[in-house]
Amino acid sequence: MTTRVPVEMWFDPICPWAWLTSRWLTEVEEVRDVEVTWSVMSLAVLNEDRELPPEYRSMMDRSWGPVRVIIAAARDHGPTVIKPLFDAMGTRIHLGGEKEYLKVIAPSLNEVGLPADLLRFADSDEVDDDLRASHERAIALVGHEVGTPVIRMAGVAFFGPVVTPAPKGEAAGRLWDGWVLIAGTPGFFELKRTRTQSPAFD
Repeated sequence: MTTRVPVEMWFDPICPWAWLTSRWLTEVEEVRDVEVTWSVMSLAVLNEDRELPPEYRSMMDRSWGPVRVIIAAARDHGPTVIKPLFDAMGTRIHLGGEKEYLKVIAPSLNEVGLPADLLRFADSDEVDDDLRASHERAIALVGHEVGTPVIRMAGVAFFGPVVTPAPKGEAAGRLWDGWVLIAGTPGFFELKRTRTQSPAFD
């Protein structure tokens, strides 16, 4: 029996690029011997001490609810609920276009079969220590100059990849092979170009 390589991805459910990366990694699990675990990081935490345009600050303020509820759900019901809850929220946010993030929480909890009273954590700081700890595990690996997504494998982590649309099938596998090659290269830090496309969810 082949041992599946453990991979961890950190996401904020409101981030369209993290959503696309998660769709890619879900494809990778089907074509390569990897097993992904899913962890939360927070754009609100990342940006809380930064000067931001008012519209972006408003988005950050609204973004606390989903990550808090995912953290609370994982604490109370185990880590296996993280990905289904992320999928349910992300579908509503990125495919459904819902920008009032609190509105996605209740139907997502219902879809996953989780208690409706988890919604109360959205406006509470009760699980913020756990949220910050999860966030800091990612930041400790890649530094403060990046955001979400973060992927770790075999002790090496990077921000990204940032890709649109999310590759499928063997194309997803080939991108993963490239990620593994880069991750295994000592001293490799960055490969980047200006984005010329918006996130495409098709």
